[in-house]
Amino acid sequence: GIYMGIIDEILGVVLMKFARKLILASLVLGMSISLFACGGQATNEEKQAEDTPKLTIEDGKLTVAMECAYAPFNWTQTDDANGAVKVVSDGSYANGYDVQMAKKVAEDLGLELAIQKIAWDGLIPAVGSSTVDLVMAGMSPTAERKQAVDFTEPYYESQLVMVIKKDSKFKDAKSIKDFKDAKITAQLNTFHYKALDQVEGADKLPAMKDFGVMRLALRSGSIDGYVSEKPEAVSASTAFDDITYIEFTPENGFQASSEDVAIAAAAKKGNDALVDKANAALAKVSTEDRNKLMDEMIKIQPVTQN
Repeated sequence: GIYMGIIDEILGVVLMKFARKLILASLVLGMSISLFACGGQATNEEKQAEDTPKLTIEDGKLTVAMECAYAPFNWTQTDDANGAVKVVSDGSYANGYDVQMAKKVAEDLGLELAIQKIAWDGLIPAVGSSTVDLVMAGMSPTAERKQAVDFTEPYYESQLVMVIKKDSKFKDAKSIKDFKDAKITAQLNTFHYKALDQVEGADKLPAMKDFGVMRLALRSGSIDGYVSEKPEAVSASTAFDDITYIEFTPENGFQASSEDVAIAAAAKKGNDALVDKANAALAKVSTEDRNKLMDEMIKIQPVTQN
């Protein structure tokens, strides 16, 4: 009887300890499940935040890319004269029509404007990879480009002309047909270069990387002319006394769709919020003010631009 009592007492203590451990384990398990559930909820919220596209790649800034070598749309200068904006990558300054229109967009959005200087071929990849927010570089919203990026409404519309030397044998040309046998070119990866196919019998030379190179080639006699938009042609003839350009009537000139000769800002595919806000900002600038701004940019462009 004594032994049985001792055994019962021992069993009671063991059972009490086991019960306490069981209760403690249940509590720990319950807390773990609760914490896991909370953790899963936070992860879902974070994932949702990641899936929501940001308006700009850096809060408080609108990063815009351009060549900084296509006056009067954009160029490089050494200081902030005439409202130029510092270039992020190299400390130089950018100015021109694109820069001033980009400033209007940034101001309307309440953002600081940051300019990135990128070569022409790198502009579309840069905005597509979210390296920059917008491309504003005298770029036309062609059907081919629309497959890679989204565009705003046009913020300038122009026409195609032929840039030549003043003493050129083609100086009296009235039609693109008059450039038969001429050595002509245009910028690489542009509609301008495709438009050369409309000049029957011309010697279509390889495309060149930018307008600075083409101006030098023209002045040196390597080419007879290059295709450009009128603002760049006016810019070239303003900068160099030996350069002029030929305008054509609609029936005698290059045939182009409105999107081929319009200028618009490019954004990453699907960034509708930024496109909409940029459109709203651009819509506040009247056609008259846009033309005045272009005239002003032509006057103040650096004459040293190639």
